[in-house]
Amino acid sequence: MSRAEPAEVPGAVEATEGVEAGSPGARKTRAPAGRRPSPLWTFGLLRSELATTVRRWRTLALLGVLAAVPVLVGIAVKVETSGGSSAGGGNGGGPAFIAQITNNGLFLVFTALAATLPFFLPMAVGVVAGDAIAGEASAGTLRYLLVAPAGRTRLLLTKYTTVLAFCLLATLVVAVSALIVGALLFPLGDLTTISGTRIGFGEGLGRALLIALVVALSLVGVAALGLFVSTLTNSGIAAMATTVGLLITVQILDQIPQLHALQPYFFSHYWLSFADLMRDPVYWDDLTKNLALQGLYAAVFGSLAWARFTTKDITV
Repeated sequence: MSRAEPAEVPGAVEATEGVEAGSPGARKTRAPAGRRPSPLWTFGLLRSELATTVRRWRTLALLGVLAAVPVLVGIAVKVETSGGSSAGGGNGGGPAFIAQITNNGLFLVFTALAATLPFFLPMAVGVVAGDAIAGEASAGTLRYLLVAPAGRTRLLLTKYTTVLAFCLLATLVVAVSALIVGALLFPLGDLTTISGTRIGFGEGLGRALLIALVVALSLVGVAALGLFVSTLTNSGIAAMATTVGLLITVQILDQIPQLHALQPYFFSHYWLSFADLMRDPVYWDDLTKNLALQGLYAAVFGSLAWARFTTKDITV
């Protein structure tokens, strides 16, 4: 796995002791010599991680798939309604808001997020989070990152921040793609909320942005879970597969009626509560439960990831 070289910080020294110059997998990390890392060095490390993550072909492929989903949904709705029939076959089938797309293309944003949130978005986040630590270990670059006086806690926080940034980026890719396709294929204008009231296009666009932010925050729990799994193994593929497998398992368990007492504690249980932002007034109960649950998962699995990573024997 190739890694991008972070930007150099003035007055820094290379922390690549024990690495043969030009050897495969060698990654140079620079930090100020003889003192604790400065905020500038920390920002440089974060910038390097963000750039490296976004430039990977795997990440670009995931973002491409996410961007394609609104296109496919928009074309399917356009073709289905070209003969005068309603979207969803007139029986309420399909993702949320799909029946309203033909009246206002802005609803394609809500539909695309509802279609990608149960699987595509968390799968993409699980892949990036699962590879965060385990990918470095499997490539043999993790120990050299830790040679610099960054500390394991600082490195772990940088990795988690990078995954959270990807959560926001992936969500915005879906939302922007849906907005563009919706504007090209369907009319735009005032829209009707779930409560039956009319709001202007500007307010509707603002709610779409707020919904995208809530969807991104809904992935915080998956990001923390994936990061924890990534600290348990030195295989990036195993970490990614385990994270995605846990995601699918939780989704299945959330659909079993006999487990109704446990389902409110599943990280995916309140994901679709973002639809309440399209009510007038907004219904905040499930939204706050969702955000609180994501915060709980982030605290628990973030702590477990920290406990594991700070005591892990890094030998490769």
